Amino acid sequence: MCVCQVTHAPKLEQQSQLLGQFDEKAFLSSKQLKTGEDPYREHAFNLQESDRLGSERAIRDTRHYRCASMTFDPDLPPTSIIITFHNEARSTLLRTIKSVLMRSPPHLIQEIILVDDFSSNRLIRSRVRGASAASASILTFLDSHCEVNTDWLQPMIQRVKEDHTRVVSPIIDVISLDNFAYLAASADLRGGFDWSLHFKWEQIPIEQKMARNDPTQPIRTPVIAGGIFVMDKGWFNHLGQYDTHMDIWGGENFELSFRVWMCGGSLEILPCSRVGHVFRKRHPYDFPEGNALTYIKNTRRAAEVWMDEYKQYYYAARPSAQGKAFGSIADRLALRRKLNCNSFRWYLENVYPELKIPEQEVAYSLLKQGGLCLESHGTDSLGLAECKITPNIPASQVTYTLL
Repeated sequence: MCVCQVTHAPKLEQQSQLLGQFDEKAFLSSKQLKTGEDPYREHAFNLQESDRLGSERAIRDTRHYRCASMTFDPDLPPTSIIITFHNEARSTLLRTIKSVLMRSPPHLIQEIILVDDFSSNRLIRSRVRGASAASASILTFLDSHCEVNTDWLQPMIQRVKEDHTRVVSPIIDVISLDNFAYLAASADLRGGFDWSLHFKWEQIPIEQKMARNDPTQPIRTPVIAGGIFVMDKGWFNHLGQYDTHMDIWGGENFELSFRVWMCGGSLEILPCSRVGHVFRKRHPYDFPEGNALTYIKNTRRAAEVWMDEYKQYYYAARPSAQGKAFGSIADRLALRRKLNCNSFRWYLENVYPELKIPEQEVAYSLLKQGGLCLESHGTDSLGLAECKITPNIPASQVTYTLL
């Protein structure tokens, strides 16, 4: 793993000199596509189009017009920006860094920390390494295929300065994986999930929407997407950083979100902060145990530590998780006791009442052929596997035979 600190709050003229000395063409040309090579193969987006764009393109300001009149404290603290990456395309990584330098007040950037995991620790543990190396009191986590928008940073630092237990995220705009068009996302969405711990964007509840008389107001969110957020470093450490026994990617956003809410903090999405992100249809990196098994391991750890008796609904929605190894959670359970956190029932009642508990009279069925049963593999696929008895599911089980 390589942890590189790129810049320490340079003045504008120093920043210009630094960028002027950088040979961007040589940096990009060493990793350009060969003739006839599939531009989507390695990174799951159109690398040819990304390389063509260059690193300093203009993007549209997608904020509500009222955001331009917002004011911020003159003494906002600087932040350490942490960008973790795994075999990232050079053009997207460079565009991420350049967008931060071009669209952030220089005095608010303590440093930019790049964490190249060299495939050794993967993204979750790499973020912890980056946070440990950070010298600022506020941490800003970014994915490596982003473009920050106008005045993206000030609203988030302002909210964290006012209350260090807040964890804040921008509205995440969409950068097309095909032509890299920058598209505005809706300002009426928040993070949500179903009982299988599958993340989804959902509309703000109608009562909350009716109460919002100012489109610049923060949006309370039950969970965040996980890759882009700002958090006080002391609070991050106090809450136990990340569960470093989770592997690679997936599920860590639920574990962090549950922990923040249940242990005295809050999560917000800020409409006046916008960051574009390349959303891909597949993961361009390898999961040694497979994508589905890794996601199950990670979400099962989150469910076992934080969901109390409600974890039964996770297992009902994701029966393939039964019997899958997920490692020791003793240290995370001890952390929860130490922090004196609220129950998951409290979370459902106070943070996410819209997540309805499945009806008790629902019958869960096994679709069986011989000794194999149909089960869910990940979020959107099915397969056959050895049948498992699912304990503590509040319903009868009916077995069918597939002929």
